[in-house]
This record gives sequence, C-alpha cells and structure tokens, in this order.
Amino acid sequence: MRLSVLDQSPMSLGGTAHQALEETARLAQWVERLGYTRFWVSEHHDTRSLAGSSPEVLLAHLGARTERIRIGSGGVMLPHYSAYKVAENFRLLEALYPRRIDLGLGRAPGGMPRSTMALREGRPREPDYLQQVQDVMYYLTDTLPEDHRFRGLTATPVTDTVPEVWLLGSSDWSAHAAAHLGTAFMFAQFINGDGGVEAVHAYRERFRPSSLWPEPVAGVAVFCVCADADAEAERIASSLDLSLLMLANGQPTAGTPTIEMALNYPYSKYERAVVLENRKRMVVGGPESVKQQLEALAKAYGVDEVMLTTRTERFEDRLRSFELVAQVFGLTG
Repeated sequence: MRLSVLDQSPMSLGGTAHQALEETARLAQWVERLGYTRFWVSEHHDTRSLAGSSPEVLLAHLGARTERIRIGSGGVMLPHYSAYKVAENFRLLEALYPRRIDLGLGRAPGGMPRSTMALREGRPREPDYLQQVQDVMYYLTDTLPEDHRFRGLTATPVTDTVPEVWLLGSSDWSAHAAAHLGTAFMFAQFINGDGGVEAVHAYRERFRPSSLWPEPVAGVAVFCVCADADAEAERIASSLDLSLLMLANGQPTAGTPTIEMALNYPYSKYERAVVLENRKRMVVGGPESVKQQLEALAKAYGVDEVMLTTRTERFEDRLRSFELVAQVFGLTG
C-alpha cells in the first residue's frame, strides 16, 4: 500500500505563518526520507489557523527543498480562477520538477463567503466547473478542439511531461465528475466521514478513459494521529478534536488548540456527540492499531493509496506520527 501526505500548514497558538510554512517544508523533506509517495498542500483563505493560501507558490518552494517525492495541490479551488492560468502555473511547475507534479483540483470555496466574493470579484456568474476541468486538461495536453472558444491557444511553457490530474472531493458528485472527465480521484474522508466507499465504487463503475488516465485511479485521505501508544495518541489527538469542534461551532481560532485546552474543555453532551461523529474522519492510535485501521480503510475503499493529514499542537508529534506509520508499514526512503 502506498502512503502519502496532505499538509495544511497548520499554525499553533502563538505561532507565525513563517513557522508554519517552514514546518511544512521540513515535513516534506522528512516524509521523503521515510518513503512516502506524494506530498500535497492545501488552499485555505481568510483563516488565522492555516497558513497555506497559495499552493502553486508553496509547491515551487517545496520542489527546491526536496528531490524525489511527488508534490502537488490538495487542491487548487478551480472555480476561483482561470483554467488557463492554472494550467500555466502547473506546466511551469512541471518544467521545473519533471514527473513530480500533481494537480489536484477541487470546487470547494476554501473559506467563508466573504473570501469567495473577493476571489471572484468582477466575474459575472458561477463558472461551469466541469468545463473548467476539461479546459485544464486540454491546455495541459495541447488538445483544444477546433470548435473551442480559445482554439489555437497554448499554455506555456510547453513541457514534454504532464502533471497528474486528480479531482478531490467529499461527495458522490465529485466522484461522478472525476469518472466522467477521466481523472484520478481522491476522496476526502477527513472532511466527510460518510459515503466515501460508495463514492469511490461509483467512480470506478462510471469511469471513462481519458488521454491522461486510461484506467481509474483512486485514493482516500484521512486524518491520522499515531503515537508510541494508544493512550498517548488519544491525548495528542484531543487538540484536533477540539479544533474541529470549534470550526463546527463557528468559533474563530488563531491556531491549533493546545492539549491542555482540549483536556480541560467543558464539553456538553451535544459537543461530545460531535467529537464522536468526527472520529469517523480520523485514524488514531499506536502503530499496530493505526496499521490495522488504515489497512481496513484501504480494503473497504478498494484502493492501494491512503493519504494522511496530521494536525497536532506540537510539530514534533507530527513528525513522530509519520515516522511511526512509515516504520510499521515498512516504508523505505
């Protein structure tokens, strides 16, 4: 089973964006040495707790800080942008780091309505997402149809290799879109703990081959906290429990809550139910427990790649979590 990483550049309370982004770069180097397959970074807007707002810029930096691991976006929120410009951004990255670039695309806003309005300022209507994705694929492969509105246009620089194109989603709609367009598909279980298995199965059943993907390729992304023992993992994961609860309650935060805050938080009966429900989005435990959970997850989805995203109060716990998972699965860098 292949293991990969999605990093959201989380900020700890009292930390800075510079620190969070430097930790992302260090983490990319760390998981490359451990033998992980790919390293993706996310796009979030108008938030004080996550530092990654521009995947393309961060990927240019990460490519220079790493040597072999595939790097990509998880993902670019395409409705905010021009398909042509996104294609050029990722062709430039592909020219810099050939055969290492993944273009993960999503249609979520990545922020609250105010940031969406600002990002789309001046655009008269909601874009056709499916057409946008199709256009990106045309630009990346120089296959614009003769009847296309921009026929003859080239996304530069022209490259000999093409980034992998993935659709990211947390619903069956995204799965059907990926199948219809012929892209790879990553289900975001760390966003939605229900319906993922059915969505991936539907993706496979409906898949139509494309010039980029002759066969369906799918994976699942999940929160993961691994520590030397189950009890320690539960203690570390308590800060993620509280972070997700605060997000659900609309409580603004300047960073990942501390473990102490989480352990002392006066959860109501309803909030404890929310925390329990959120655990569907997470894998937590010691190495053997995590291994069993991830293998069961991959089997249920019928995939051979699982992407892990880990958000902890302390960066050292994040590093250790990925190290323990790599060890128990026998990854080799």
